[in-house]
Amino acid sequence: MPTKVLLAAPRGYCAGVERAVEAVERALQTHGAPVYVRKQIVHNAHVVRDLENKGAVFVDEETEVPEGAVVVLSAHGVAPEVHQKAAARRLTVLDATCPLVTKVHLEARRFATKDRTIVLIGHAGHEEVVGTTGQAPDRTVLVQDVAEARSLRVVDPDNLAYLTQTTLSVDETNEIVEALRDRFPSIEGPPREDICYATQNRQDAVKELARRADVVLVIGSDNSSNSKRLAEVAREQGTPAHLVDDETEVDPAWLDGADVVGITSGASAPEWLVDRMLSWLASRGANEVEELRLTEEHVRFSDVRVDR
Repeated sequence: MPTKVLLAAPRGYCAGVERAVEAVERALQTHGAPVYVRKQIVHNAHVVRDLENKGAVFVDEETEVPEGAVVVLSAHGVAPEVHQKAAARRLTVLDATCPLVTKVHLEARRFATKDRTIVLIGHAGHEEVVGTTGQAPDRTVLVQDVAEARSLRVVDPDNLAYLTQTTLSVDETNEIVEALRDRFPSIEGPPREDICYATQNRQDAVKELARRADVVLVIGSDNSSNSKRLAEVAREQGTPAHLVDDETEVDPAWLDGADVVGITSGASAPEWLVDRMLSWLASRGANEVEELRLTEEHVRFSDVRVDR
């Protein structure tokens, strides 16, 4: 059984998640329960359950929110029609879209005004992809991997631009962009890459963690894109890695023969889940904890404003 824990840093909450969760908590304090939240505010089962216990009601669509009520839009962003439907229902809207996702939305609109076809690199069905596609639905095509990039057919290959979901694997996205540039040399990219600072930092940290650990545990929910990528990035280093919501999901057999356990957490996982995991490992003899810090994060976003 392991004797040592190596703790990745940065890990856990990013600025966008912090801002979104705080928006729901502040709305509950200001307006009282219930406060409605469209989709999961962030992709973490524990966070959603905690907010539900405080009086948040999660719905799939803004059309399920009673007329005139308060609704918070999730950190993943929405299509413009969501705002239109919310206005028609006279909802008090708090838009908790991460500012880095909003940046991608603005880029999509800018490319659309130039009549460019937008190649969006991302995962089909993910809420962020749905919201970004909604900025220019008639001009956006989705590419999910290198194979799709290589086989992509477009009407005007000289009038293309690409954007990416903010929570993708950095290395895999670079390969997809390279494949697109090979096929469409004139394709235009965003002024700065779309993958967010927190995604990049957590992937860099887990790479180094995986090189030094015998097994890696990633704390995060299965529907969290950035958390799933962390487990994938660790495995690419040749280290077994498992995505778990919390310590109750750890199979002790994973730790057999491991001396050093690496721990990280996705951008939507709160730090108290890490504390619980450390306590669980300590009770099994892994008492030594070393933090492996690659960089400091000082990003903070302004509070969510009410949009009536």
